[in-house]
Amino acid sequence: MRTIVVYSSRTGNTKKVGEAIAAALPEGTPAIPVQQVPADLPDYACVFLGFWVDRGQADKDAADLLPKLRNKHVALFATLGADPHSPHAAESLMKAAELLPEGKKPAGQFICQGAVDPKVIEMMYKMFPKGHVHGQSAERDALHAEAAKHPDEADLTAAAAFAKKTMADISSRNATAFF
Repeated sequence: MRTIVVYSSRTGNTKKVGEAIAAALPEGTPAIPVQQVPADLPDYACVFLGFWVDRGQADKDAADLLPKLRNKHVALFATLGADPHSPHAAESLMKAAELLPEGKKPAGQFICQGAVDPKVIEMMYKMFPKGHVHGQSAERDALHAEAAKHPDEADLTAAAAFAKKTMADISSRNATAFF
């Protein structure tokens, strides 16, 4: 099955995850930035699309591509500065899935933590006063310090496992479709 990994990455986090996914897929599976999407993208049977979470949703470049993905299978992956097990993370994936063409459901979804761009942290600390949920505090500084460690090897291993499981699930669904 012809497969491609497309990612949008601001700090390199989503690129690392996309490359780990591509490495787990059949040899030669390309991993490319969203800005370099090939003209033959509709010819791929499976697209893994990655994005960084921006204010609770897919970043603009990925969000612009999602409604155009009419490929047979689309899997989503993302990075965010927050806890990947949080309701915020789940909602971010759900909002991205809602941007797919009507009736299309993701073949799989994966999200992991990633470092927050220091410029974004600085901007937030200037924009929001101390005491605000996004304002500077010891707790907030600790959250950013933890996020700066990701994606780590465990995250990349989990991303590769996600890719393999997604492809196995697709193969299984395709096999049962014949019966």
